[in-house]
Amino acid sequence: MNNFLQQYFSNSLNNYIILSSILFSLGIVGVLIRKNIIIIFMSIELMLNAVNLLMVAFSVHYGDPSGQVFVFFIMAVAAAEITVGLAILVMVYRNTGSVSIDALNKLKW
Repeated sequence: MNNFLQQYFSNSLNNYIILSSILFSLGIVGVLIRKNIIIIFMSIELMLNAVNLLMVAFSVHYGDPSGQVFVFFIMAVAAAEITVGLAILVMVYRNTGSVSIDALNKLKW
């Protein structure tokens, strides 16, 4: 029984792939279903973190640190993206009084 649990809970690459797939799927569902811009941003960040987790797992598995360096740059770009996105969100909230996606049709010419 102890051998089975040790094999089941080992740090294999398959566990990281499954976890990353679940996180990425939750992010996709959040982007497609939710109407709140903040929740959509959080879902996009969840998808980016799922990809980052997978890149680090493969990097450690193959012993190549270039994947971890690439993750650092992805995190920097994601931070810049969310900064610009929140600035746009503040402007949308000032103009429409809502952070819903449905309120964005008021911004047409």
